[in-house]
Amino acid sequence: MARNGSDLSSMIAPLMIRLPLGIIIMAHGSQKLLGLFGGLGLTGTLRSFEEKLHIPPIFTLLAIIAEFAGGFGVLAGFLTRLSATGLATVMLVAIYKVHWLNGFFLNSACTPGHGHGFEYTFALLGMALYLMIAGGGHWCLDRLVFRS
Repeated sequence: MARNGSDLSSMIAPLMIRLPLGIIIMAHGSQKLLGLFGGLGLTGTLRSFEEKLHIPPIFTLLAIIAEFAGGFGVLAGFLTRLSATGLATVMLVAIYKVHWLNGFFLNSACTPGHGHGFEYTFALLGMALYLMIAGGGHWCLDRLVFRS
């Protein structure tokens, strides 16, 4: 049976959200967990989040797991809704604890002493919320593992 354009777009849309979100979040998680891409690594991130953001180490560790494992889960489409829920939670905390005070827009001029607003984090939040609702889509491991 031939698929119409609507069916094809509904099959592709979750994949088009999963790929960039998974890659972006996994990269950020690898900064915090492994110290890649100029990140602080696990001990540095634990210390920094506690000193600067007053986030207890256990919650920082949960956020790192949500970013690294959840980023992989979203990318592969494995436990997509659960992974996206963890990512959405991390994005909400980042908006509240880090970005809200800087307003909406990114600091595109890189003005010293002025952090980034929440527009980018808000976009990532929207992507995660979409996947929480829609799931991983047609091309995901969830379909193979759970036969959905």
